[in-house]
Amino acid sequence: MKRLWLLFAQSVTVLVAVFFVVATLKPDWLGRRPSVASVVPVFEAITSTPAPLTEGVPSFRTAAQVASAAVVSINTSKASTPNPHSADPWFRFFFGDQGRSQPQSGLGSGVIVSPAGYILTNNHVIEEADEIEVVLNDGRKAIAQVIGTDPETDLAILKIGLTGLPVITLGNSDALAIGDPVLAIGNPFGVGQTVTSGIVSALGRTQLGINTFENFIQTDAAINPGNSGGALVDVQGHLMGINTAIYSRSGGSMGIGFAIPTSTARNVLEAIVRDGQVTRGWIGVEPQDLTPEMAESFGIPGTQGVIITGVLQNGPAAQAGIRPGDVITRVAGREVANVAELLSAVAALTPGTRTTLDVLRRDGSSSVEVIPGRRNPPALNGQRR
Repeated sequence: MKRLWLLFAQSVTVLVAVFFVVATLKPDWLGRRPSVASVVPVFEAITSTPAPLTEGVPSFRTAAQVASAAVVSINTSKASTPNPHSADPWFRFFFGDQGRSQPQSGLGSGVIVSPAGYILTNNHVIEEADEIEVVLNDGRKAIAQVIGTDPETDLAILKIGLTGLPVITLGNSDALAIGDPVLAIGNPFGVGQTVTSGIVSALGRTQLGINTFENFIQTDAAINPGNSGGALVDVQGHLMGINTAIYSRSGGSMGIGFAIPTSTARNVLEAIVRDGQVTRGWIGVEPQDLTPEMAESFGIPGTQGVIITGVLQNGPAAQAGIRPGDVITRVAGREVANVAELLSAVAALTPGTRTTLDVLRRDGSSSVEVIPGRRNPPALNGQRR
């Protein structure tokens, strides 16, 4: 009896196992059809098209396409010049026949801002060049004419004679905020047009010792030699600035680049195209930022404004009664809190047109009328990109 029970149990176990295998692998033998729900998910996981890698990630493709066509490469050359000592026999005895200096070449970028062929770039890109060649992104080339330069902002305006030119849209750089994404477009190291991305790191950077009038946009978009004069654009491809300089200990990009705002570039462009030059006001003072110590020393209440430490004899300020120790708080109704703001406000004055300065003195405040003269730009030296 025990053996029969054991045989029965083994037989049932084998039959159950066989049924399970057949039901799983060959359900049609039992008259069953596989469930669609159990097959479709596996099939979809294997054959469905994967989502694009850029899904959910912002792309600057449109901005790059819109702006890149209007960004050009600028090749400059300077012919060799005679050595002034080449006729000296002693010079020739020691140095040989070195009668002429070697030709020089330079590289930079620019931005087409008008269908008439006007191009914005940096002054240091084309400074002292004998020939300037502009190469468009579509491969066309043209020799450029210098319409005018403004060394104090390091801007220059060129013009080429080609037709059907792509033109960039000038944006509102005053609307930029820290953290806004931007693109830098130019021709670094001569490798060809390159687009790099970053954000606005800071605004209103001054006292860098690069230009006389500074109001830089700082960005961490990679800028290298050859990018000078190129475009800094927003996510719509609108021009926000002209790439000008970098902070670097090695000569390469370290994530701190500077661009001249479009608001400044627009004013320079309009003045040069209209008048051939930029005309700025001048009053003949030597200003200095007002510190609490200086305010206490001169008996000035508060620390708002710019203190005058020197006045040019017979200059516009001297003729108006400005004297050392005066603190200028407003120029033509515009508040000034530091030297950079004072220079900018005075430069915006029209030479020969009477204007009002608000002055703070030991004995109180007063308004002084001054007739600004015309500013003569000094020679500039700077390290730029």
